[in-house]
Amino acid sequence: MSFATVTESDVVKGVYIVEPTAFGDSRGRFVESYRRSWFPHGREMVQSNRSDKIASTVVGLHYHLHQADYWYFTKGDSLVVLHDLREGSPTDGATLHLEIGEADGRGVFIPPGVAHGFAALTDLTITYMVDQYYNPEDELGVAWDDPALQADWRLSEPILSDRDKKNPLRADIPPGRQPYWGLRT
Repeated sequence: MSFATVTESDVVKGVYIVEPTAFGDSRGRFVESYRRSWFPHGREMVQSNRSDKIASTVVGLHYHLHQADYWYFTKGDSLVVLHDLREGSPTDGATLHLEIGEADGRGVFIPPGVAHGFAALTDLTITYMVDQYYNPEDELGVAWDDPALQADWRLSEPILSDRDKKNPLRADIPPGRQPYWGLRT
């Protein structure tokens, strides 16, 4: 038995939003935050990571040609921005904004080729799982503020890493680094 509702996004194909059921009493709460069977192709997650960010931080936009991610925010509130970079995808060029935080307990599955980032609306903690071990050749990025992406980060003075400040515009993604539909969905 699974204690979650899993829905494919109607904005970006292959992105799944998980709305788990929380169980609690005076001692606290329990949430089943991830189950492999919730997602197509039964992708096995092989690594889990935790990241703590201060309010006003923007992470991304990052993307991978081969790796899928599953994000779950355990503390604080975020604005998740997802943009479909997959050439030939039925949702190529679409941008999805999701407010996700500890109170709603939602998770999000992000397939390869979908650029992903988040704004820390408060101090936050994200745990995320990936289905590939870290590979620097598959750590790619696109400019977080590219007007073509129509991302509204809702922050007046975002804090970014040097790496994220240098990501190219979508139109300038180098040959061989442009994801395409069906690469590994």
